[in-house]
Amino acid sequence: MIPLLSIMAAVVALDQVTKVLLTAYMPLHTGKVIIPGFFNLIHVRNTGGAFSILAGASSSWRLTFFVCLTLALLAVLIYAYSRVKPDDRWTRTAYALICGGAAGNLVDRLRLGEVIDFLDFHVGTYHWPAFNVADSAISTGAVMLLISLLRGK
Repeated sequence: MIPLLSIMAAVVALDQVTKVLLTAYMPLHTGKVIIPGFFNLIHVRNTGGAFSILAGASSSWRLTFFVCLTLALLAVLIYAYSRVKPDDRWTRTAYALICGGAAGNLVDRLRLGEVIDFLDFHVGTYHWPAFNVADSAISTGAVMLLISLLRGK
């Protein structure tokens, strides 16, 4: 379990440090163009889940739902991690990245009641929803897990 906890801790630390720096130097609802027409740093908050799902629900219900869901998913993912052969580092890393990302966003939900997002990629007027380091870890881990499944691991 040490590799799992190490990767999780690294993801949570990087996620939280970037969010602390963002909030210290960029007021809420502001942004800075980094690569014109492609990438901005912005400071937004997401009260919902992925792609702002349930953002309009009542705050107490929404917070309870997302905290309980995250804790349940973490338990399932940690169990799945424990069932993977120790020499299958790829799959174990995938699970650890997903767990670290989930834990990073959970810290925001518990601390703020919402998640800080700041990475804004776009092409022209088409914007991908803003995301953060934790979301990146979840997405990377999910792609790695899909590759692992397709390889038959």
